[in-house]
Amino acid sequence: MRCEQEMMDLILGFARRDERVRLVTMEGSRMNPRAPRDRFQDYDICYLVTEMESFLSSDDWLIFFGERIIMQKPEAMSLFPPSSGGNRFAYLMLFEDENRIDLNLVPLAEMGDYFQGADSQTKILLDKDGRGPSLPPPSDRDYWVKKPSAVFVDNCCNEFWWLATYVVKGLCRKELPYSIHHLDLMREQLLSMVSWKAGVETDFSVSMGKSYKYLSNYISPLLWERIKATWRNDNEENVWGSLLLCCEIFKEVSGELENLLGYAHNSYGAKVEAYVKGYAPDRVGPPDPANPSFQCHTGRDNADEKGFVRRKSGSQSLDGSSS
Repeated sequence: MRCEQEMMDLILGFARRDERVRLVTMEGSRMNPRAPRDRFQDYDICYLVTEMESFLSSDDWLIFFGERIIMQKPEAMSLFPPSSGGNRFAYLMLFEDENRIDLNLVPLAEMGDYFQGADSQTKILLDKDGRGPSLPPPSDRDYWVKKPSAVFVDNCCNEFWWLATYVVKGLCRKELPYSIHHLDLMREQLLSMVSWKAGVETDFSVSMGKSYKYLSNYISPLLWERIKATWRNDNEENVWGSLLLCCEIFKEVSGELENLLGYAHNSYGAKVEAYVKGYAPDRVGPPDPANPSFQCHTGRDNADEKGFVRRKSGSQSLDGSSS
């Protein structure tokens, strides 16, 4: 695997020799002093160029950077719309030595828009003509957790508990993919709530990273283990367990956050919790290999016309206490 210095020499060497490239920037985790260093970090590079057509007419010039395992060109794909604006074009390349370069071409005429939209992890590596603006030292400050408003916290709570009803519906209908999808959406709200609480405890001066990848650094090991357990979803019984655990954690953390921020406590959870556990099976926990088939019907005599059981609420809360 080529070392970092070799890769930087390669990236800047091409730019210095090619008159079409006038300015080079780097962004992403390699510019974040807080990001852990490892072999999987991309080289997020931007070439600001005088013209695009000669680059786009053929991919042959890319061999300069090495033999590839695979390449993706998002702007040339129909599967999903490109995320970049203007006339930019990206080459996402994984090389045979396992280095990866995400190389973006940006017309020099769009330099103003590019820097206006650049994040705090951007650094100018080469500026042949002195065109680029003066940038502050790279940091992850643009990605720090932001303090949520009371309305935003309330909306998050509403969305979480609303989604819980979809998971229940899917489980009772034996629609596992549907249930898992909505459980994943619930977990996004849970992770937002947990990250806000971590933000309060760190004075909103840290980033949780893409997809909350750094979240475990800012919460207790026990809470992280509980959150990880909500990804157990390979059968209906495990999804029920994950749903109940999501509800339990969310109720705890949202209440703590509301106390910390001095916000009014939301009232969504109580009734939805009763609704959820009214359909939950008597035993929810790790899957039982001796009983791989899980039935939503628990054998009680209050099943509706489709066989879905609705137990009376108020018998037991999610933490096992009576209510």
